[in-house]
Amino acid sequence: MDLHGFGWMLGVGLWMTIRVALASVAVGLVLGLIGAAMKLSGSRAARAVAGGYTTIIRGVPELLLLLILFFGGTMALQRIFELLGHDEYVEVSAFGAGVATLGFVFGAYATEVFRGAILAVPPGQIDAARAVGMGRVLRFRRILLPQVWRYALPGLGNLWMVLLKDTALISVVGLDEIMRKASIAAGATREPFTFYAAAALIFLGLTVVSMAALQYSENRAGRGFGKL
Repeated sequence: MDLHGFGWMLGVGLWMTIRVALASVAVGLVLGLIGAAMKLSGSRAARAVAGGYTTIIRGVPELLLLLILFFGGTMALQRIFELLGHDEYVEVSAFGAGVATLGFVFGAYATEVFRGAILAVPPGQIDAARAVGMGRVLRFRRILLPQVWRYALPGLGNLWMVLLKDTALISVVGLDEIMRKASIAAGATREPFTFYAAAALIFLGLTVVSMAALQYSENRAGRGFGKL
């Protein structure tokens, strides 16, 4: 697919989109597990912090959060460098701001997914693990995590699909992902329909591949169990 010589640009944008999405999911999964553990902990302060995180992140539009992190983070870094006696200009990278934004959003929703999955594990199994002398870490690794993963996969799959499309938002801060490259090519050739349609087909292809991978993962995680 040459597209007047701009096809390679969409390929570069595709690679950047995949990188952003995978990095954001890694951040989001960690935040989601931590958030779920805090919401289920016996500490009132931990529950309040986790509740505040999920409420704020889910209540602020992703685009607005991206702009706050990109421009606000740049201002904060600039101020810190000035206090340290450095006068060079620094800014938050578009990639870093995008990964942080999508990771925070994914983590906020994943917190509730993981919390529900943890609560779905029969408590008798945890009691049995304690009875045979398993420590907290071993219980989590051998009993809790495999079952939580199975229960959480469908919800996490939906969040991944949403995150994949939300990567297009990062084009507003100059990251060279699919939408940014499509916009540049459309402006240069004056054929916006062609390049935006090509971008749509690329996103659709990513969705189809993701659905197949998620279905495989769900089938593999559910081996030996009945349908959820």
